[in-house]
Amino acid sequence: MNRAILFDCDSTLSTIEGIDVLAEQAGVVDQVVPLTTAAMDGRLKLEDAYAARLDLIRPDAAAIEALGQRYIDTRVAGACKAVAALRALGWQVHVVSGGIRQAVLALARHLGVPDERVHAVDLQFDAAGAYAGFDRTSPLARSGGKAEVCRAVLGEVDSVVMVGDGITDLEAGDAGATVIGFGGVVRRDIVARRAHHFIDRADLREVVKLVATPEEFDRVDLLLR
Repeated sequence: MNRAILFDCDSTLSTIEGIDVLAEQAGVVDQVVPLTTAAMDGRLKLEDAYAARLDLIRPDAAAIEALGQRYIDTRVAGACKAVAALRALGWQVHVVSGGIRQAVLALARHLGVPDERVHAVDLQFDAAGAYAGFDRTSPLARSGGKAEVCRAVLGEVDSVVMVGDGITDLEAGDAGATVIGFGGVVRRDIVARRAHHFIDRADLREVVKLVATPEEFDRVDLLLR
């Protein structure tokens, strides 16, 4: 049986929210937070909030490279072992994020996830490395994007599991995925209520224990040590 598991990045594989880190560095937190809140409340389309926030922050290539290292440094406990165990059990492991692809790639590579299984939003830079926009065609820069990615992955495998902390991760359930809410970094009550399963512990090895079949239990114990 071909199985795929999709991990969110911010507050799931890493303890930080990349957009908040970039906003703080740019000194525009007070302007960015209301845009995020408006999008989450449904008063502003996600795609409009996405563009507005990046126009305020205008992160350059150096800032994104630093964010990638910050993701690695703040990875959630058990992330490396969980990904290695899942791959050893035959799972396709993907990272699906509304974050910046160049930064998310750094963490994914550290965890052993192939580049082609990293789904995020590419930034564009000019010859000097200054911010020059983002990929506006990316489904992950708009509402419903994670469901769209999930459907594409489901076209290649028999089943999909989505692991994440936020409301956008619940979208994958509409596309046929089993959703595991991850509250180890941030607990969101709506995710705890609506996800098929919910993990409170800040350790991603719990995901492997949850998805393993009874026949795999003994092997999982060895893989996670």
